[in-house]
Amino acid sequence: MFCECILVKPGEIALKGLNKGRFMQILQTNIHAKLKSIGQFSITNSGSVFVIQEEGEDHALTKAFDQLTHVFGISKLCKAKQCEKELDAIKLCCLQVATEQAFFNTFKVEAKRIDKRFMPTSRDLCVLVGDWLLQKKTNIKVDVHNPELTITIDVRHDYVFCAYARSEGAGGLPVGCTGKGTVLLSGGIDSPVAAFMMAKRGMKISCTHFASPPYTSELAHQKVVNLVLKLNTYCGRTTLHTVEITKIQETIKKHCSAELLTILLRRFMLRIAQDIAQEQGEGGLVTGESLGQVASQTLESITCTNAVCSLPVFRPLIGMDKKETIKIAQAIGTYDISIQPFADCCTLFLPKHPQTRPQIPDVVAAEQGIKDLLLDANGTVKPETFRHTTERIG
Repeated sequence: MFCECILVKPGEIALKGLNKGRFMQILQTNIHAKLKSIGQFSITNSGSVFVIQEEGEDHALTKAFDQLTHVFGISKLCKAKQCEKELDAIKLCCLQVATEQAFFNTFKVEAKRIDKRFMPTSRDLCVLVGDWLLQKKTNIKVDVHNPELTITIDVRHDYVFCAYARSEGAGGLPVGCTGKGTVLLSGGIDSPVAAFMMAKRGMKISCTHFASPPYTSELAHQKVVNLVLKLNTYCGRTTLHTVEITKIQETIKKHCSAELLTILLRRFMLRIAQDIAQEQGEGGLVTGESLGQVASQTLESITCTNAVCSLPVFRPLIGMDKKETIKIAQAIGTYDISIQPFADCCTLFLPKHPQTRPQIPDVVAAEQGIKDLLLDANGTVKPETFRHTTERIG
């Protein structure tokens, strides 16, 4: 009888001043991309909310609601029914909402009027509709403090929405509104979380993974692919660049001091990732480093690796401990993939006593004679692109 829809409320976009319009457009584009594989939907900007309605007959609105909880830039969302701006229509619409909800004994009616010219007032509207529902459904009662069902009457300039079934959104900013960056994705716990956190701040990410065949297996590569697919739930279409660096690792091990192996490898990785980022028009690099967590993440080591980059290197986990990172990884679904026991290149040839306070002059001197390996490594880049779904593009 009444049109079913989803109301989507943006979060901090509302505070962005002159950028608000652009951010809202990006969010609308991201919502459309998220829902494209589910069915046909119309997306209307109604001022402070987006109204999403199904155009086809796939009955996919519930699935769409679940998918939208993973879209960055959305603060809250709810299901709603749309009706005309007439008191009798509002009563019937709220009654239909209540009738379709199973297993509730208590309820509350809220009201807000964007159109202040509409009468009755918000308070009177709550009372009138609440009394109507009590008359029509004698087995329920009002509870304004802890109701099992809350119906919010949202009076706008064109229509009225009777909203229910609220959910928290993913928050943050729409992916793509703050630029693009490359994530150094190792396959461990930390780097997928770093990717998630930068995407939440609006960065459109791609991923660069370093492999060392035959020391690393195809299973290790598939593990990284699975992480990318999981991240796509939040980050959207993502490109994974896989770089084979076996020759670099073997040569560093053969010709350089063992204690500098880790820091030298990190410097080569950042150089290669930066070249890929610049080729893709991306403005920064992202790593999963946390200060003091391992030997390559001391202040001196980070200074040495930063020295090879002209692009900024973002480390969103820098002040977090492992428990905090694991908690996020579990929440976004990457943890169980990350702990699969397939070795990545970062675990190969680890020295017993790595240098924890490397100095740039010593590291630069150790690199002389092996920098030509960088060109060889760049020739082995294998890009793969993944969409919002688990479809593998190529």
